[in-house]
Amino acid sequence: MPPTPEVSVVVPTRGRPDLVTRAVRSALAQTMDAVEVIVVVDGPDDATVAALAAIGDDRLRVVPLAESGGAPHARNVGAAHARAEYTAFLDDDDEFLPEKLATQLKVARDADRALPVVASRLINRTPRADSVLPRRLPADGEPISEYLTVRRGLFYGDGFIQTSTILAPTELLRRVPFTVGLRRQQELDWTLRAVAHDDVQLLFADEPLVVWHQDEDRDRISLHAPWEGQLAWLRGIRHLVTPRAYAAVMLSVIGSMAAPTRSPRVFRELLRDARRHGRPGALDYLTYLQIWLLPPGLRGRVRDLLLGRKRADG
Repeated sequence: MPPTPEVSVVVPTRGRPDLVTRAVRSALAQTMDAVEVIVVVDGPDDATVAALAAIGDDRLRVVPLAESGGAPHARNVGAAHARAEYTAFLDDDDEFLPEKLATQLKVARDADRALPVVASRLINRTPRADSVLPRRLPADGEPISEYLTVRRGLFYGDGFIQTSTILAPTELLRRVPFTVGLRRQQELDWTLRAVAHDDVQLLFADEPLVVWHQDEDRDRISLHAPWEGQLAWLRGIRHLVTPRAYAAVMLSVIGSMAAPTRSPRVFRELLRDARRHGRPGALDYLTYLQIWLLPPGLRGRVRDLLLGRKRADG
């Protein structure tokens, strides 16, 4: 077995051998050598196991699961196998840039608290355009729940965290595991529960360190999560967010999931809940209305135009 690594990288995957090998190679190509990569294969998948075996790097370990338990469960399994003090996550369709882990490890070691969680900006790559997210970093004294959820414009991305950007102490990941069964907002849920601990702080590396591939033509399981289940999740974590943040998630995230129902009853229910338990702002109301009135494709084109995004092939 190789020497004890400084960072363990956990990659959950199933049924996407070409994508996961690209992800793994990006993790193995870091500027720091003391890395191990743990790929948790989420259920029987001979093609993926064979593709990973062909990489031929002794820093790579493959943990096949007998049955699928979902990405949060696979991440928890990976963290249980991690040997390093810090663990980073990498979704199988994303890539690390070469300086990612070294940069974040330096930020973590300069932290004020015992258990720093370090995220970063990323390059959001779609077939239509590239953009950098988040567009801003947290302001001094800004509640993390509001930074991650409250929009300053009509479109998401002002404050943002994505799983492939997260590096955290392995000890913390075992203390605060990912919520198994949660289909969307997994990184937001985990971050809010983690930073509720007094010895944890959330820090950001300023530069983009991850390529987040969003193939808008590829089916994503998370996009089909029933809005009712996500509504129950939000109500269950209300104690972890400010009223401002609660209203923002209700009207943007839950609203976007429920809008395809085109149900006036659902429209009123979510709006009433946001007003009763949260504190919506003018942009929250405007966001909610455009989500219900504009088709997703049109919203995407308008977003790219207003944000001045460059074409990915340009």
